[in-house]
Amino acid sequence: MVEKNKLTSEQVLSELLKRCSPDTLEAAVRFRSTKDPHLVEVIVLGIIDRHLEPDQKDIFKKADDNLRLYEDLGVDSLTMLEIVMLVEQTLELSIENEELKDLRTLGDVKQYVDAKVRGVDIPARSITYRIEEVASLMPHQVPFLFLEDVAIDGNHARGNYKITGSEYFLEGHFKDQPVFPASIMIEALGQMCVFLLLQGSNPDLTNKVNPSSIFFTGCDGIKCRRVCRPGDTLAMSVKLERIRHPLASFSGEITVEGEKTAHAGEIKLAFDYFPVVDVSLGNHTS
Repeated sequence: MVEKNKLTSEQVLSELLKRCSPDTLEAAVRFRSTKDPHLVEVIVLGIIDRHLEPDQKDIFKKADDNLRLYEDLGVDSLTMLEIVMLVEQTLELSIENEELKDLRTLGDVKQYVDAKVRGVDIPARSITYRIEEVASLMPHQVPFLFLEDVAIDGNHARGNYKITGSEYFLEGHFKDQPVFPASIMIEALGQMCVFLLLQGSNPDLTNKVNPSSIFFTGCDGIKCRRVCRPGDTLAMSVKLERIRHPLASFSGEITVEGEKTAHAGEIKLAFDYFPVVDVSLGNHTS
């Protein structure tokens, strides 16, 4: 009877994983009988690979744990759901939608499923936002939005923007040698600061600040060390340094492939502040 039940389980897995590699199926069969967590990575990677197109498979083979499933690999939401459902069926576990939404990198997925299998607490992760979520919350919009994704951890935020070469301003900067303007890099850091102000961990501000009330007031300590061109990805990070209504002060940095690119010692934003302009006198009062 035991042997019959084992055969039935193998048959079920064989049907579930019929488009996966033999190694994936073998690991899944062994996992069902041993519950060995060391087999999980082979199973998860095999299931992801089974859902990819040929060009995505090439990227996947060369990837490390920092690979972003949506942005770098091009996995869409429906494909991600198919992957999750097959992982659930194969490993006989449940993945909640709320937990799923913050799984953005290959490393996130590995750590999450490993914790589920071992029955330990899920590792704490930054709150992450994709481009659709970023655009829905920001006052800036395409073609003047320079954030593709954002991750927030307390008073810190990280994000990326890939220079495509199709940006409208590159046509005239510079002739036949498009260079991403340093001023736009600082603008991108400023946009990160805006997003952190809107969605950061300060309970007195989160979801309470009116996006249309946020304005750039100044910056200091600006240094640009690298020329950036189409194909480069700006890896940005900002930190909230001080806040006192209606002013917030941040610091920020950009790297490209780990190389220091731009730095802002201080970026100041005003929020929920609407000066009354006296046109006749050419000044304003608060």
